[in-house]
Amino acid sequence: MPQISHIAALWSLREHPSLTREWTLARKMRAAAEAGFDGVAGLLTPEHRRLADRLGLRHLLGFISSSDPAEFAARIREQKEAGAVHINVQLDDDFTPPAVATRHWIRMVREAEKIGGVVVSLEVHRDCCTETPEKTYEIAERYHRATGQMIKINFDFSHLAVVKALKPPHYAERLLDHPDLVQNSEQVHLRPFNGHHCQVPVTHRGALTPEAKSYLVFVEALLRLWRSAPANRGRTLFACPEMGPYAEGGSGYNITGLPPAWPQAVALRSEIARAWKKTG
Repeated sequence: MPQISHIAALWSLREHPSLTREWTLARKMRAAAEAGFDGVAGLLTPEHRRLADRLGLRHLLGFISSSDPAEFAARIREQKEAGAVHINVQLDDDFTPPAVATRHWIRMVREAEKIGGVVVSLEVHRDCCTETPEKTYEIAERYHRATGQMIKINFDFSHLAVVKALKPPHYAERLLDHPDLVQNSEQVHLRPFNGHHCQVPVTHRGALTPEAKSYLVFVEALLRLWRSAPANRGRTLFACPEMGPYAEGGSGYNITGLPPAWPQAVALRSEIARAWKKTG
């Protein structure tokens, strides 16, 4: 049967519970384990691996952000040595042409294959080569033509939903329009969005927000699609309920007046688990 593993984004714990009292890495990873997560994701170091082993966190997902092919191998090796079995990659810049980004991604994949034991996935993200659906899917098509293989994408649909200013009834039909790529993915970032905000609160005064309820309908459709692929019967989907923190000057994913990121990520993890059970 298909499996899901819930992965905590350590980014959601940045400056938590406050800027002056931020938890240590050990405390953050213990919180992830206590909240029922199966692993953590972030820019990994050997300390992450040591703590994960001690806490029983089974999965470590690494992170690379780069536009320099000359450093790809070293970055991959660093993350693997820190315990990563999967690596999320934010590649290039928003102004990088898809043809160039495709060549870079082929290099990234080939370096990962040489090193072995690790899977790299290209994240859909703003300020990267995948900033729009059009660029993302052009890269996917170019990659397929060049290699004969289907690209592995880490979908963060919140970015694309904002670009297209989507309304809730259209989330699934517009965002899941490349089902083969969705089904081929092994990582997914799940952040509640609407067509105007790439992050909306999960709960307010102890209840799900209207925005989260609409988003979770989309999550069910996404998970049902992924599970329906025969190739996924023996695979694991690494699902990361990624809630961004506040940032100085109001520049963060979270904004003044909204709940802190980490408790919202924990609440979202529970809702994703419920959605997974409903699609079984």
